[in-house]
Amino acid sequence: MTKTLHQPLGGNDMPRFGGIATMMRLPHLESAAGLDACFVGIPMDIGTSNRSGTRFGPRQIRTESVMLRPYNMATRAAPFDSLSIADIGDVPTNPFDLKDSVRIIEAFFSEKILAHDVLPLTLGGDHTLVLPILRAMAKKHGPVGLIHVDAHADINDTMFGEKIAHGTPFRRAVEDGAIDPKRAVQIGLRGTGYAADDFDWPRDQGFRVVPVEECWHKSLTPLMEEVRTLMGDGPVYLSFDIDSLDPAYAPGTGTPEIGGLTVPQGIEIIRGCRGLDLVGCDLVEVSPPYDTSGNTAITAANLLFEMLCVLPGVIYRV
Repeated sequence: MTKTLHQPLGGNDMPRFGGIATMMRLPHLESAAGLDACFVGIPMDIGTSNRSGTRFGPRQIRTESVMLRPYNMATRAAPFDSLSIADIGDVPTNPFDLKDSVRIIEAFFSEKILAHDVLPLTLGGDHTLVLPILRAMAKKHGPVGLIHVDAHADINDTMFGEKIAHGTPFRRAVEDGAIDPKRAVQIGLRGTGYAADDFDWPRDQGFRVVPVEECWHKSLTPLMEEVRTLMGDGPVYLSFDIDSLDPAYAPGTGTPEIGGLTVPQGIEIIRGCRGLDLVGCDLVEVSPPYDTSGNTAITAANLLFEMLCVLPGVIYRV
């Protein structure tokens, strides 16, 4: 059966300030069936511990994606020429129950996305959402390799006595066997901690941990060559917390930390994933109430497009 190659609505067909707000002005479809990749939102912030507002993240990222065009002028990636892509809307989370939301997200990804062999690009939402996604990924692919870009390791055992929150998902995912810790890397970690060994737990599991100080004043292209070798041929999941970037570039987030990655470094990380067997990606922790200029959401939308451009099956117009 011939697949439908959906195209973003052009700026000369409808003014960019008009029309329905979908990611990149793509068609909104009720089902992921027949797609190769999809954008999906998870409007949730009940797992966050500081500034809230990420429940509005997916909507604002979509709104600020209106200037994105279908061809990547730097890499010449042409995702819409080879993949069937659409926006399938949001996961209907429970705004009063975090654990129930985790259950809903896992079921949604398993039954409505991965069951159709579709690659999800997730708009967050607080970082708790990666736990149920990784659980769903592991059911389909087995333990996945992980590229985690973040200011924080998110490997707390508990937060306020709770096992599930936005600071605990990667510890839970390791415990669940959803991540292959020998194929896991965390990039951009920084800030203060509760103990001197706060970043040692992932190292003890086998993670490659790259503190932000190792990234300052340099290109991350050589690092990503190492990461591609580490990931090998197995399935890989990319999780990108917007607070990995310095708050000068992305102030609209719940737990900003100074001294972060630059936007070009973030792009280098994502472009460095080209050739990997990516099975899904997310961009999380955008909080529009703290994003008065819209720059954080604009940056998030562009990074999601860069993720789309490195998915398996994308062609490049040489």
